[in-house]
Amino acid sequence: MKPAALVVLTALAAWSSTAFAGPTKSAPKKQAPAEPPAKPFPSGSDHRRIVGILDVRIDGAPPEVGAQFQRDLEAQVDNAHYFLAPRVRMHDRMANSTKWTEGCVIGGCLREVKTQTGADVVLLAALTGSGTSFGWVVTLVGTNKGVVVGQESERCDVCTVSEALNAATLATIKLLDNIPDVLDGEAKPIGPPPTKALEDSIATMRHTQKVAGTSLVVAGLAVAAAGAAYYFARDRDKNGLAIAGVGGGALIGGVITLAF
Repeated sequence: MKPAALVVLTALAAWSSTAFAGPTKSAPKKQAPAEPPAKPFPSGSDHRRIVGILDVRIDGAPPEVGAQFQRDLEAQVDNAHYFLAPRVRMHDRMANSTKWTEGCVIGGCLREVKTQTGADVVLLAALTGSGTSFGWVVTLVGTNKGVVVGQESERCDVCTVSEALNAATLATIKLLDNIPDVLDGEAKPIGPPPTKALEDSIATMRHTQKVAGTSLVVAGLAVAAAGAAYYFARDRDKNGLAIAGVGGGALIGGVITLAF
């Protein structure tokens, strides 16, 4: 057989095996894990304070530090009392406002943040560094009047980014734990009336009076019955009348005590 014919037959055989076997299956592509759904902002019976991360500034450190700071806070915050709203979600909601601008971080303009997000407090964080020297400042600001609720800051001349980030996170948790129950501009919760102590005292006195009156009535009846029994058993002994009189007096005293 000629070499040219051999080549043609070989090519036909290869094509036939491919046609019957079908195309080669490629390995399935791995899908990236889906992001967990964002937690809804508190509403209805959920009365947790909303703390919104309004600004996180990083200078002299990788930009990822800001995202790590927020993740660390989310992992350590007291979720039973606070809802921590990430910076991205805060700014997404503020995009609906026609009154708020990016530079609003303190003062009366924060009332618009309260209106759009429901946040009672906003968090401002800044971390700066150069070489092995890092500093950070964390500030909480109330949205009702835009006044500072608390602030922590520190500088370290010889430390790592991780150490500075951890210190800033712990300081932020400390600030959150010390947020007052009533912020400036909030209505104070309705408490007991000023006369509550007096009313409690009067109620206690009345209870004691009722117990004493009832005891006198019961004891008076018992003594009067004993005196009468003694009087008739002893052939009208006058001592029985005296005993019955004592019991009657106690009975009358108990009735008067209960009446008043």
